[in-house]
Amino acid sequence: MNQTPTFQKLITTARELADLIGVPSEVAVKKQQARLDQHMTNFISQSPFVLIGTVGQDGTCDVSPRGDAPGALARILDPGTLIIPERTGNRRADSLRNILETGRIGLLVLIPGLGETLRVNGRASVFRDDDLLASLTANGKQPLVGIGVHVEECFLQCAKALIRSQLWQGIARHSSLPSFAQILMDQTQVPGHTVESLHQAIEESYSRRLY
Repeated sequence: MNQTPTFQKLITTARELADLIGVPSEVAVKKQQARLDQHMTNFISQSPFVLIGTVGQDGTCDVSPRGDAPGALARILDPGTLIIPERTGNRRADSLRNILETGRIGLLVLIPGLGETLRVNGRASVFRDDDLLASLTANGKQPLVGIGVHVEECFLQCAKALIRSQLWQGIARHSSLPSFAQILMDQTQVPGHTVESLHQAIEESYSRRLY
C-alpha cells in the first residue's frame, strides 16, 4: 500500500512564502479589478473554453471544463455578473453541488492561440430563470439550469505557464484583443510606465524568466 510522502521542509506562513519568492510588482497588484472591464468582457466574448473551480462544504475541490462557441460560453449581465449555461453532460453535477454547498467559484478563461488567460473569482449560484436560460440557448436547446457568477476579483494572467507548456504551439492566435501591454496600461496607469515599456518588460519576462 502506498503511503503519503512526508515532507521535511514545509512553508507554513504567508510571510515565509513572501520572503522566499518575493512580492508582486505594482502592475501585478493594480491589474486586479473588482468588476469586469471592457477588455475582460471582450476576452470572455471571444473565448470558447473555461475551467470552473469549486469547493464543497467538506473541503473537496473540483475543476471542471466547459466549452461552447465563442459568444455562447457565457453571457455578461453587467460588470459584476455573468452567467454560464449548464449544457448536457454526465449528470455528475460536481460543480453545481459544490456551488449549492459553499457558493464559491473560480474561473480560468482561455482563448486558443493566446498565452494570456483571464481569472475570475467570486460567489456563485445555480439558477433556472426562464428568461435568462432562454438567452443561453444553443443549437435550439435551452439549458435546464445555469451558473450565476457574482464577480469579486478578476485579472488577466501572464502567458508564462502556456509558453512553458507549449499548449498552443503551431496554433495561430484567434483574438482581436489589444496587446497585453496595452490592456495592462489601461487597467493600471502606473506612473513611469508606457505601453512600450510594459511591452518590453513582458517580452523580457517571457524570454528570460520562464524558469
